Amino acid sequence: MTLHWQIVRFQLKETFAIAYGNYTYREALIVTLQSHGEKGYGECTSIDYYGINLTDFEQILKKSQSAIENQKILHPTAFYAFLLTLTLASFLRSALDCAYWDLFGKLEKKSFSTLNQINANQLPESSITISVDSVEKQIEKIKQSAWSKFKVKCSHFSESDINQLLQLDKNIALDSNGSFTPEECSWLKNNEWVSKFLYLEQPMKIGLAQYATLHSDKFANWMADEDCQDISVLNDLLPHYQSINIKLVKCGGLTPALEMIKAARALNFKIMIGCMTESSVGISAGAVLAPLCDYADLDGANLIANDIAQGSRIVNGKIQLNENHGLGIKIN
Repeated sequence: MTLHWQIVRFQLKETFAIAYGNYTYREALIVTLQSHGEKGYGECTSIDYYGINLTDFEQILKKSQSAIENQKILHPTAFYAFLLTLTLASFLRSALDCAYWDLFGKLEKKSFSTLNQINANQLPESSITISVDSVEKQIEKIKQSAWSKFKVKCSHFSESDINQLLQLDKNIALDSNGSFTPEECSWLKNNEWVSKFLYLEQPMKIGLAQYATLHSDKFANWMADEDCQDISVLNDLLPHYQSINIKLVKCGGLTPALEMIKAARALNFKIMIGCMTESSVGISAGAVLAPLCDYADLDGANLIANDIAQGSRIVNGKIQLNENHGLGIKIN
């Protein structure tokens, strides 16, 4: 097995504005694992508010390259157990794990769904992100869109903006990226009308000291994003959040995500498969888990102007799952 990687800059179609800042491009590390004429691909993006530095990842890959390339082609769970011995950041571990699943499936001539006995007939629709802006401009974008589900970003609490959004006859979720206060969340969770939102994602800054004031049995369908990094936190989140956002780069890849979904189901969480602003490499990896989830937020490749890959596609919210071998990823 051979390992290659490259850093790619993705230009965004428009400025991506969230509570953490405004972005006009994203950089991503594309990992390639090759064996017996087949190539598997994985991706992780540079996210400043997660402290992700892709140059650091390149140095780590150089140091680990020989050990990775010397691994025998075994089941992906065995490869993931090896990755854990390298003590990699979850973002980099995810890129390698996804690349290996893609490669393994291509070598076995089976799709990820077949390998994991996933019934891909039932798929949730994906939301499209509406960046931070005036509520009037956000509503205008929603009304002009062909998508049917929307994740509206906000950087502060506004009762007026919330009421205007709730008056729309649309499927809307609200994502404040941690910009609300406990008092504002108290108003939300006790307001019956707020149950019209599909979910309210990461309302406050990360940490138990913040989310301890949330309650999962009120009107708001709180969804944990930054508060939900991996399987270890699920029991702590249970009294406070009804839903969780699983992103592959947060939990470490497809292998741990499968375990996380199983554990979250046992605890009766609603589950969303989410993404960063990724190309079709990362989106195709996330899409294979969509049949196991209640919600999907897989619009990343739709937000960039220079996608480098082909695979699963999200067309006006409809997930078109590529059932080719592995994750179905091809680099253009």
